[in-house]
Amino acid sequence: MRTGLVLEGGAMRGLFSAGVMDVFMQQGVVFDGIVGVSAGAAFGCNYKSRQQGRAIRYNKRFANDPRYSGLRSLFKSGDIFNAEFAYHVVPAEYDIFDEAAYESNPTEFHVVCTDVLTGKPVYKLLPKADYNCYEWIRASASMPIVSKVVDLEGYRLLDGGISDSIPLRYFEDQGYDRCVVILTQPLGYVKRTSRLLPVMRMWMRKYPQFVSAFAHRPEMYNAQTAYVREREQQGRVMVIRPDEPLPIGHIEHDADRMQRVYDIGLRKGEQMIEQVKAFLAGGQ
Repeated sequence: MRTGLVLEGGAMRGLFSAGVMDVFMQQGVVFDGIVGVSAGAAFGCNYKSRQQGRAIRYNKRFANDPRYSGLRSLFKSGDIFNAEFAYHVVPAEYDIFDEAAYESNPTEFHVVCTDVLTGKPVYKLLPKADYNCYEWIRASASMPIVSKVVDLEGYRLLDGGISDSIPLRYFEDQGYDRCVVILTQPLGYVKRTSRLLPVMRMWMRKYPQFVSAFAHRPEMYNAQTAYVREREQQGRVMVIRPDEPLPIGHIEHDADRMQRVYDIGLRKGEQMIEQVKAFLAGGQ
């Protein structure tokens, strides 16, 4: 039996997942593999490096720092989250990412990106914490329109959530037969066609397959949540989700609001921890 952790994205809603994961780390819960999408990748890497509290700490610290994120970064660099500062300077100088712990941990860490040329998901195993690792995580979390396309290892990449928002099927195909899935939307959430679709058609017109994937994202996402629910009812996966919509936006500069969402995740993790342990040990 191989145990897996599947992390949905959702930009700053991912702080809910960070809270849940910090409870897991505190309680010594170990997975054979982790797959993260977008914020799930950006925050989930801290699980492999065993750095409890890191995600909420640096997000609050730099919430209002124009070097980290915001319109100034978008206008100057083309990325609302500054590519160099957020993904390379912060983990190297300000809130050190423990690369040695990451690489010594046998847990596999996978991320999901979207190839803008094909509109299809690209899955990447990241065993080494190096420059390319950070770039793959950045690509997974690069929201279209407010991020530049990331050129990496022969791919042109953006947000993994456009093509595979909840990669449970992918992980099951990799042999992870007992998975915990952390979602950032409550039960019953239905994704609708984005109001940004007309803007996307214009902004990304050079990439028609990506635009098509964006246009069809609601049906993909809703089918995935239905599949997750089916597997949950079968007792094949354990799902952790917020009880109601999280009170935070995609881009957030209010550190108190970040803390509230993180605390919701902490409480949910504490509520579910014994069930999670039993499930991973082979119970229902």
